[in-house]
Amino acid sequence: MSANTLVDEERLARARAALAEKPDGVIEALADQAGVSPAEVLAVLPAGSVIRLPAADFGAVWSDLASWGDVLFIVHTSDIVLEVDGPLPQGSESHGWFNIHGDSPIGGHIRKANCSGIALVDRPFHGRRSCSVWFMNDQERAMFKVFVPRDEARELREPQLKKFEALFEQKR
Repeated sequence: MSANTLVDEERLARARAALAEKPDGVIEALADQAGVSPAEVLAVLPAGSVIRLPAADFGAVWSDLASWGDVLFIVHTSDIVLEVDGPLPQGSESHGWFNIHGDSPIGGHIRKANCSGIALVDRPFHGRRSCSVWFMNDQERAMFKVFVPRDEARELREPQLKKFEALFEQKR
């Protein structure tokens, strides 16, 4: 066993321990607690909870998400958790950016080249099912996440949930 493998196993063991302590907790908080990356916590979620996709799928996944209607768009850093409800605009590439503009409160510019992969995540969160799509960077953190939103009764919205489940099954 190489030294790198040992370090990786130690990190994954810490991620597993943090997840065991709070299996439905915030991934970033669990990662911070364990001294690992959010990607390492995602890696130890129960089988069938995460599907990993290559960065090359960015356009196809984004296009699918843009057909969902309203979603919850989240940017989570150490300083802020920014949540915006609305539909994702289709987007276009120009000058090294993936630009999103349209009739939505969600807009801006994404460094698509920084996307190192995508994770489809279906897991419990604070006692309820949570379904999300994570666009990951090379620091093993989410650039941003797109969640199936909840209705007034705090249940996942059925139209978006069906679209998530179809994407999850298609990529399984």
